[in-house]
Amino acid sequence: LRLTMVIEDENPYLLLTPGPLSTTPTVKRVMMRDWCTWDDDYNVDVVQVIRKQLVELAGGTTDTHTAVLMQGSGTFSVESVIGSVIPEDGKLLVLANGAYGQRLAKIAQRLKITLVIEDSGDLAPPDPVKLARTLADDPAITHVALVHGETTTGMLNPLEAIAPVVKAARRVLIVDAMCTFGGVPLDVAQLGIDFVISSANKCIQGVPGFGFIVAERTALEATAGWARSLSLDLYDQWQAMESGNGGKWRYTSPTHTVRAFAQALKELEEEGGIAGRHARYTESQRVLSEGMAELGFPGLLPQEVQSPIITAFPFPDDPDFKFKHLYEELKARGFVIYPGKVTDRDTFRIGTIGNVNADDIRRLLAAIKEARS
Repeated sequence: LRLTMVIEDENPYLLLTPGPLSTTPTVKRVMMRDWCTWDDDYNVDVVQVIRKQLVELAGGTTDTHTAVLMQGSGTFSVESVIGSVIPEDGKLLVLANGAYGQRLAKIAQRLKITLVIEDSGDLAPPDPVKLARTLADDPAITHVALVHGETTTGMLNPLEAIAPVVKAARRVLIVDAMCTFGGVPLDVAQLGIDFVISSANKCIQGVPGFGFIVAERTALEATAGWARSLSLDLYDQWQAMESGNGGKWRYTSPTHTVRAFAQALKELEEEGGIAGRHARYTESQRVLSEGMAELGFPGLLPQEVQSPIITAFPFPDDPDFKFKHLYEELKARGFVIYPGKVTDRDTFRIGTIGNVNADDIRRLLAAIKEARS
């Protein structure tokens, strides 16, 4: 008996979330083939090419930087870095201003890593001046970690101001760029970032299944034997991909997701690279922010710290407003939005990344107006 499937290129709704997000039909279509994980046409022609492209997108060169792919969601890659690159006698400072910064700290706590948390609250970015004082006062701190785009609120944290402080103090810098890599310009070499982490299903516009780390080579080389996990051992994963069957994963590779990611990287290049994608995301966010304000939903954050990735909106001062009702009405009209995560305020969030453009946002605004009438 042979089963025949009808593959739908178009979803019934757009995912206006921070990821997983709406992908192009061409990204979805390339997953309709099986791949052998031992063959060069997968490991060399796909995996190794992806690794090189990621280093270049990050602003590094293959002489000074390398890329490691890691199975699982983005949080798996974050835990891989935190659990692999801090020695037993190391101490981590987490700059937190939202749920994802707090997740960095929770991972460190679970791994019993000595930890300091500098929490600026959901609505304020980390303070570089305070950071400099903390590092000067506590020489035991060896590593600093922060989230670049904190999707709790949509805030873009001031990485360009923070990185020089960390490097001047000669600490190792870890950046969770989960929701910014590929959609917001970032230069690991210029900023001195030692480890930057992201995921396949964010701004590159692939699908879930693996994350990746772009690392400064000497920083990664120093971590041999430090990992607190077998499957999430960053150094060992890197060694497997660097030697022997080049590009070979230690354990089962998410082949379909990897192939989709390779296609997504081609489409990123066709769009004009990170600069082109950033321009599209920025325009979509501008249309969203201005349109929502006109509908009585001003954004939670001032525009100067707002990322083009996702925008948080406080619930209106209206006793009849119900987020679940708005969510269901919009889903029926072809849009899926996201609940809020801010600690002390009721909010909802709307993403502007993925296969989404400004005209899609204008259609969303019309749907919100209709749903609220």
